[in-house]
Amino acid sequence: MNKRLISYILGWVLLVEGASMQLSTAVGLIYREWHFMKYFFYVGVALIILGVLLVFKKPKNNVMHLKDGFAATALSWILLSVAGCLPLWWSRVIPHFVDAVFETVSGFTTTGATILREIEHLPRCMLFWRSFSHFLGGMGVVVFLLAIIPRLGGTQNINLMKAESTGPSVSKSMPKLRNYAALLYGIYGGLTVVECVLLLCGGMDIFDAVTTSFSTAGTGGFMVYNDSMARFSPYLQTVVAVFMMLFGVNFYIYIAILSRRFKQAMKNEELWVYVGIVLSITALIAADLYFNRTYGDDLYQSVHQSFFYVTSIESSTGMAMTDVNHWPEFSKTLILIATCIGACAGSTGGGLKVTRFIILIKGIKKEFTLILHPRTVQTVKLDNKKITHEVSRSVSVFFAIYMSIVIIMTILISLNGFDFMTSFSSVLATLNNTGPGMNIVGSTGNYADFTVFSKLVFCFNMLAGRLELYPFLLIFIPSAWRKN
Repeated sequence: MNKRLISYILGWVLLVEGASMQLSTAVGLIYREWHFMKYFFYVGVALIILGVLLVFKKPKNNVMHLKDGFAATALSWILLSVAGCLPLWWSRVIPHFVDAVFETVSGFTTTGATILREIEHLPRCMLFWRSFSHFLGGMGVVVFLLAIIPRLGGTQNINLMKAESTGPSVSKSMPKLRNYAALLYGIYGGLTVVECVLLLCGGMDIFDAVTTSFSTAGTGGFMVYNDSMARFSPYLQTVVAVFMMLFGVNFYIYIAILSRRFKQAMKNEELWVYVGIVLSITALIAADLYFNRTYGDDLYQSVHQSFFYVTSIESSTGMAMTDVNHWPEFSKTLILIATCIGACAGSTGGGLKVTRFIILIKGIKKEFTLILHPRTVQTVKLDNKKITHEVSRSVSVFFAIYMSIVIIMTILISLNGFDFMTSFSSVLATLNNTGPGMNIVGSTGNYADFTVFSKLVFCFNMLAGRLELYPFLLIFIPSAWRKN
């Protein structure tokens, strides 16, 4: 393990976070929150100083193996979360340290789960920091670092990108990863600005528009009001719903469109499966809500509420307009399925990812075909390209680890004594970085009533889910820390 190189990367993480905190300091200045802004200023300056000390001397050995990339990424996210919670805890806005860590982990991993009961009472600079943590964590802090860290390239960039990118794999043939990372953030920022402008055009004030755009872009879900999006107009709700869906799309599609490779973008199998899942579940839930008279005879409300919440859950954003606990059981079951499938690979969303879902389904189909026709040569293809045995095996192992974590964590959370649906859905919601589950942790609930142990379990889930399991689990294996 190249510990010096890892500490160098952690130093840059501290520099980025320290500088980011000064944005909250500026918000505090604007809204004259003198008492609270000082905590961001002091902590931010301390992080910058510590970061400078770590990056001042560049490492002589720049060789980074895959396990080094995984460890650097996992430790970056842990450090980012612990350091990021300090202003919330030090200011006593969140008095308990574990609660502050939970809230910050939820922010940076774009989960959107909260322990806060009265969000509207928080200072504006604190609310801004919660939403901005979504934006910073959405595309990935390490991906951002790839665009700015000097003297990192080649294998180092590939292994860092592999550790943080969502989906089955990152190709070594991807050219100029540093430029690619900058392009990703350019598209990410551009979409965020467009959404913000559309929200302002709909009458939303500047603070609400900026924080909502940050939360949507990172597919996180933190809002500045207790009722999330319920108070806003149908126009604003629709804009947010559309952008939640857009941020759940693989950003490679946007790169292909910008490169004028329209046919390649439109032939992407994952894109159409993703759109198909969203529209199908929306239609089924809308029909269920309408025929069960959940919103009376108002067909528009049934469709509107369904589309908003399905895009919110499928993209793992977790924003809400209503208490989903009052929906019919069929609709709630479909919501749990959408929670697990999640968004596309290469997006800011969580979940298993649509690509893995496609490969799993095609792999099952292949096995049944081989049973029925043993002599038939079967291959799994995605976008008319053969999926290698290594990728198929990786997806199967990932799913096995995923299910194992769901089972173990549900057992641990059940020690709280809550009902099964609360325990099960809270594990799914945190592991898939969705936020809201069912019952106590539903769309209008929170995680405040769980024990300290359970909150630490949820932090584990959120970090493991955001980093696609392997990088985060690796740091708990002693042999990974031995010298190469």
